[in-house]
Amino acid sequence: MRAADLPLVDVTILDLTRVLAGPYCTRLLSDLGARVIKIERPGEGDEMRRAYLQLEGNRTDQSTYFTRVNAGKESVAVDMSRPDGQAIIRDLARVVDVVVENFMPGVVARLGCDYETLRAVKPDIIYCSISGFGQTGPWRSRPALAHIINAISGLMHLEQGEEPAPRASNLQAADVLAATHAASAILAAIIRRSRTGRGAHLDVSMLEALIAADSVTYAAVLNGGEEHGNPRPGMIVAPIGDGCVALQFVGAPQLWPRLLAVMGRPELDRDPRFDSHEKRRVNWGDLRQIVESWLATFRTMADALKALSDARIPCAPVLRPAEVIAEPHLAERQFFPTVPHPARGAVRVTASPFHLDGVPLHPRGPAAYRVGEHTRAVLGDLLGYPAERIDELRRSGVIDIP
Repeated sequence: MRAADLPLVDVTILDLTRVLAGPYCTRLLSDLGARVIKIERPGEGDEMRRAYLQLEGNRTDQSTYFTRVNAGKESVAVDMSRPDGQAIIRDLARVVDVVVENFMPGVVARLGCDYETLRAVKPDIIYCSISGFGQTGPWRSRPALAHIINAISGLMHLEQGEEPAPRASNLQAADVLAATHAASAILAAIIRRSRTGRGAHLDVSMLEALIAADSVTYAAVLNGGEEHGNPRPGMIVAPIGDGCVALQFVGAPQLWPRLLAVMGRPELDRDPRFDSHEKRRVNWGDLRQIVESWLATFRTMADALKALSDARIPCAPVLRPAEVIAEPHLAERQFFPTVPHPARGAVRVTASPFHLDGVPLHPRGPAAYRVGEHTRAVLGDLLGYPAERIDELRRSGVIDIP
């Protein structure tokens, strides 16, 4: 797709974020056409540059983690703790449309780049704050990472099910959900500004984003009901032959009779333990044992999947990531594009999870190879700083240029 056809091609974003929630938000907006100027700390840069997997054997600042969520952005290295660095941020705020930050509440005020400060130089600025617990409330200053949010959200408890203790989740859901909600709110604020001329201060909470992802329990408990955690009635993961199969027969009323038909057990619909949705929920332990015993009659996972698919029961094999990457389906949808990399030639990343006009949205360029590699161009071309001033800022350590 041509850059001119992307919906955010005229939008410039000042990205003060690091790690995952903020960078994933601005990566989505970049894929939609926005110019994203990422501020990094001189020398060290974004913490995730040093994560797994390193792309260069002799360096520790080129992780696949960082590359994936920062592809398509420009890196400007600024020491925001120094007055001259804060002045650069204010100058950038004057010429951008959106600012995104994910510091702990209170930090941006100390760094002189909070909403009120930047609104003073750009009255219609759209300023998005992503934090663990939001900008208000007694938990606002608590440190927040996805694991901590998962624990305090109640969802770790719900996921425990029959295991002896709660466990960590591999999915960084709080970050990614907060990122996508932030991107949506930013797009809404851009539309409102086009209509009214007003900017916005957006406050996105990782905790609230994760709680909002729950389907049943919070809506029930808020209104006097019970928790609805694992094991979820009507959802089964069973070992069969050389793998495991997941299936679900709740969520649509026709799934239960389809399951009974393929099992050859129509009498279960008249069983007083299972003759209503609520009774099947209450007696899920008994019903699960019956379904799993039937699944155990299949010799291979492929046989079970064919029978379930033919009966139109939602089912799937439990795949490993390498198997997912090898699937023709995702290849056809071009979900694992490559971006250029000076040392590796090309690096595979994930695409944005949506198509525009039938075309997948891929990064418009690579991730910054070095911290601050775009500093001179952004300060000179966008802000109009003369070369002498840029060199002086570099000598004084306010900025970094590799």
